Amino acid sequence: MKAGVITVSDKGYAGLREDTAGPLIKEMLKEINCEVVEYIIVPDEKEDIKRELIRMSDLDLDLIFTTGGTGFSKRDVTPEATLEVLERLAPGIPEAMRLRSLQITPKAMLSRGVAGIRKNSIIINLPGSAKAVKEHLEVVLLVLTHGVEILRGIASECGTNKVAK
Repeated sequence: MKAGVITVSDKGYAGLREDTAGPLIKEMLKEINCEVVEYIIVPDEKEDIKRELIRMSDLDLDLIFTTGGTGFSKRDVTPEATLEVLERLAPGIPEAMRLRSLQITPKAMLSRGVAGIRKNSIIINLPGSAKAVKEHLEVVLLVLTHGVEILRGIASECGTNKVAK
């Protein structure tokens, strides 16, 4: 599988903050034999986020992750940008991630990340902190391979208890 990672951060884009979440996503995706072939840092600007989501899905990447811009700040517009490019929603993904995080902190309910499909790509918004990225990815990582297989017509059965590794 091939993936893209978009870090959304004004400070990261300006070189004022090191991105730790994006590299963590790249590392964790190795667990499912997924290679990150696109990685970019953009400012918290809706049009910049949309442009990169469209560009990466047009490259036919299996998975696209954003990190950052999912909170309550006025500059946090990642979910809105994502919703504008998605063709279909996948609400179970952010629901599962928030449910897991709620077991750790009640602040998890403040995460506004969304997930869905554009063309042949599954797009998932993750929080901006490396700690939260790890917590969220641990929940969905093992089902993503199956999701990609279903989306691409490689697999057709979701009713089994087997989880792809």
